[in-house]
Amino acid sequence: MLAGGRSILITGGTGSFGQRFARKILLDHPEVSRVVIFSRDELKQHEMLCKPTFTNDKRIRFFIGDVRDLSRLRRALEGIDIVIHAAALKQVPTAEYNPFEFVKTNVLGAQNVIDACLDSQVKQVVALSTDKAAAPVNLYGATKLCSDKLFTAANRIVGSRELRFSVVRYGNVMGSRGSVIPLFLKMKSNGTLPITDHRMTRFNISLDDGVNMVLWALNQMEGGEIFVPKIPSYRITDIANAICPDCEHVEVGIRPGEKLHEEMITPSDSTYTVDLGDYFAILPADAANKVDEFATRHKATMVPPGFAYRSDTNPEFLTEKQLCALIEQVKGELIES
Repeated sequence: MLAGGRSILITGGTGSFGQRFARKILLDHPEVSRVVIFSRDELKQHEMLCKPTFTNDKRIRFFIGDVRDLSRLRRALEGIDIVIHAAALKQVPTAEYNPFEFVKTNVLGAQNVIDACLDSQVKQVVALSTDKAAAPVNLYGATKLCSDKLFTAANRIVGSRELRFSVVRYGNVMGSRGSVIPLFLKMKSNGTLPITDHRMTRFNISLDDGVNMVLWALNQMEGGEIFVPKIPSYRITDIANAICPDCEHVEVGIRPGEKLHEEMITPSDSTYTVDLGDYFAILPADAANKVDEFATRHKATMVPPGFAYRSDTNPEFLTEKQLCALIEQVKGELIES
């Protein structure tokens, strides 16, 4: 059961995450009476509506709109209890060449979501973040870090409203649009795969695990947390070998704004970070005196001073065999979509 309410709106709801989250809600949560898909693209909404899960369920609604448009968001949030904010521009190289477009969607759009929620009866907001928001080196990561700060800080201005804002931050979603696996699957017939750098590592999470994490956060959040899952890493060369062991690897160099390794918790965060078992929670820096109380309530432990959660020093790495099995699953999902 979802603790926060019966009506859910998903910004960016036609994306990989939005569709999977909506499907999960419709199939497994009969207590939810309405799921609203808020997005800009009418074609994607039509294509989503044509899928059996959504065609046959009268609880789904589609709302054309852009998070850059505050008045449209306010209209869309009428009668909504829970907001999942998944709308974002996220291609790293594109951000480097179109920086203010990313600022308008990822930063100003985030503030619009916050303002619209403050002006409505929304009770819970979970915003999706990215590992690139931790110690960002690219424009995309910087905009998402700013977004994270806006959402966590918004808890200070809710007043007497029954409203909480939290963030979930995780790594690369396996098989999502624009990710490396669909790219390599398309290119394997060429006999060569482009490797940015043979040393590169990344965090990995499945779409279903990302969805389940958001559902978990809705039932655990107090407001102001950045939740981080404990997930495995992979080496980019292992992904390439799992997809096409006979392909030649051509090193093409790291793209503008790209990191060699990703991180989700920096040493600077460790002072305010607790270990919840399957997840970490980074608490607001101004709540330092409440960290012990939070840890006690959630039966959590503080992480060691200077702790960092990085893809290259992660204690868990996926093997090529494990990657092969996961890729087969992703291939099936790509065919279904």
